[in-house]
Amino acid sequence: MEMVKCFMIVLILGLCHVPMAAPLEEKKSHRKTYIVHMAKSEMPPSFQHHTHWYDSSLKSVSGSAAMLYTYDNVIHGFSTQLTDKEAEQLESQPGILAVLPEVRYELHTTRTPEFLGLSQAAALFPESESASEVVIGVLDTGVWPESKSFADTGLGPIPSSWKGACESGTNFTSANCNKKLIGAKYFAKGYEAALGAIDETKESRSPRDDDGHGTHTASTAAGSVVEGASLFGYAQGTARGMATRARVAVYKVCWMGGCFSSDILAAMEMAIGDNVNVLSMSLGGGMSDYYRDSVAIGSFAAMEKGILVSCSAGNAGPAPYSLSNVAPWITTVGAGTLDRDFPAFVSLGNGKNFSGVSLYRGIPLPGKMLPFVYAGNASNATNGNLCMMDTLIPEKVAGKIVLCDRGMNARVQKGAVVKAAGGIGMVLSNTAANGEELVADAHLLPATAVGQKSGDAIRDYLFSNPNPTVTILFEGTKVGIEPSPVVAAFSSRGPNSITSEILKPDMIAPGVNILAGWSGAVGPTGLATDTRRVDFNIISGTSMSCPHVSGLAGLLKAAHPDWSPAAIRSALMTTAYTEYKNKQKMQDIATGKPSTPFDHGAGHVDPVSALNPGLVYDLTVEDYLGFLCALNYTEFQIRSLARRNFSCDASKRYRVTDLNYPSFAVNFDSVMGGSNVVKHTRTLTNVGSPGTYKVSVSPETPGVKISVEPQTLSFSQANEKKSYTVTFSGSSQPTGTNVFARLEWSHGKYTVGSPIAISWT
Repeated sequence: MEMVKCFMIVLILGLCHVPMAAPLEEKKSHRKTYIVHMAKSEMPPSFQHHTHWYDSSLKSVSGSAAMLYTYDNVIHGFSTQLTDKEAEQLESQPGILAVLPEVRYELHTTRTPEFLGLSQAAALFPESESASEVVIGVLDTGVWPESKSFADTGLGPIPSSWKGACESGTNFTSANCNKKLIGAKYFAKGYEAALGAIDETKESRSPRDDDGHGTHTASTAAGSVVEGASLFGYAQGTARGMATRARVAVYKVCWMGGCFSSDILAAMEMAIGDNVNVLSMSLGGGMSDYYRDSVAIGSFAAMEKGILVSCSAGNAGPAPYSLSNVAPWITTVGAGTLDRDFPAFVSLGNGKNFSGVSLYRGIPLPGKMLPFVYAGNASNATNGNLCMMDTLIPEKVAGKIVLCDRGMNARVQKGAVVKAAGGIGMVLSNTAANGEELVADAHLLPATAVGQKSGDAIRDYLFSNPNPTVTILFEGTKVGIEPSPVVAAFSSRGPNSITSEILKPDMIAPGVNILAGWSGAVGPTGLATDTRRVDFNIISGTSMSCPHVSGLAGLLKAAHPDWSPAAIRSALMTTAYTEYKNKQKMQDIATGKPSTPFDHGAGHVDPVSALNPGLVYDLTVEDYLGFLCALNYTEFQIRSLARRNFSCDASKRYRVTDLNYPSFAVNFDSVMGGSNVVKHTRTLTNVGSPGTYKVSVSPETPGVKISVEPQTLSFSQANEKKSYTVTFSGSSQPTGTNVFARLEWSHGKYTVGSPIAISWT
């Protein structure tokens, strides 16, 4: 099953832009939620248990505050509500590492298995007990358990390693779980502390998904096989998750008012204790240092337990420096397209036709040319062209098709505005912000979306013709679209704004027009006025690409149970592709030109190749601690993040460029003049057959010389490790110059590739 929104935490549903997370202030009583990081090893001996110490510390600054959650797996500490003064007093006490304000996050909102080559390669992946031993945890808006995607037909007993459970609540009991959906819990204390009690007439205070996003992501990652799936007949076929035999555990952390960091940390705490193998979080937390980022902190703890954490890169593209979730222990996933489209053509009265996309299925338009009007000419509002609520003049719209410009409000809401004003159809035009990227929607009236160039031409026709006419021709589902994949314009881009020497995103996966399971509580548009109900929906976003990688990581974990999260990510990265079969470079739909590693990372995932990568770049907890030392983190900052006493060795030289990452990001100082020299050291582990690998770097990079020593690496046995050093020698270049290359180690059938991004800053 496919997914189109990757969890950026705060619900955004179907939109391709996500605002940055922001500290959330509690208005009433001037209290707000804080997450308190404690130095557990400094607990005074007078306390028998750390929770007693936490409670005593809290009571010393506030007689009324209570702990919302206590944490032990993800951090050592607790969350509570305090005034600013109380927070300052608490932070000054012995044993307190940090007192950080609550952050509200936002969500990054059926052909995928065939497109990824999984259907033909099913025999390569374990369909035995090892595949059904894998548990994928999903932090999102909950689950619609009645979806056929969570049927447990053919699955054996629940894995003995599983420690989780199913929690009852509004419209949900433990009986809603089965041998597929083996865990379901909800976390609302942080949300309710900030915004008040959940209104159970509007949303379920339980794991039940009233939004659709969580059901979509969970079924994309590990949904069961469902034949005859479609959305109104679009994308007709067999829907299936990436890891169809894996088990699913759902942790509901997102509500109508957003997703809150205290709840997210509590869910990660629970998931680690429950023994999940993969955590899928279509969540994005903005841009903050790792020791202040709840998702990064929780993911570090998960990584220590051998859990791979897959997160969405964000939907703030194509702007540079727009990434979320860039910690090197997180797998950061951008979005690309499939080879499937849903064409709906705009046919103008002058005989010209323009291609668009739509998922409309309902009462057809009359079989004739219809009057056509530009929204900006049918409104008294300054932004009338955007078809915002209550901006259209019914007398100028009634019985006509309306051209609306994209921006500000949801695409599907524009159609609802047109319909409410008496319009009978809509053409939705991209502006410069979205270019030629087309995202299909299940509109409430006959409508199609067109790119910026087509929109400009259609607008010119409207302005130049006194009696413009139009109709829309719906063509259904088309496959075999080329080129594909292309990088989605909305997919967030590098460089990495937190640590520029770590290249992000790590990879891209399908994230545009993805079919997967949906909630029965909401229509496919998510609008309150949409009374339609569907079993499957088609949506887009890095929220959708993230669970693809989560499911693929589950497949690799089943095939290689001893692989670390870093080894699994390495296999997915070093086997990813950046060229089409005709050897042309992968395209970026935002520019119409070849995409770069800042757009696609290592490339588009190729799970069949990832199953047997030959070599991997592995990483241990100690490697990541050394990375934190290289960032000059203080002892307090490291303890907040890693929950341990750890001192950087003053006699050792720590370098970010020595982190054993499967990609290279090189930064030269353009002000220095003369030559810049940067060295990166890497270590490869043999997970394939013995052999000698030879290195190559291509293409030639203007302004920089790249040399590798040694140029061959010979492996004679499994798990053998060999190291090499890459030296980048750069000449002076203007600030803002970027060049890109690719390093490959090759032996027989194996090609172990790494992207290189070089920048002058």
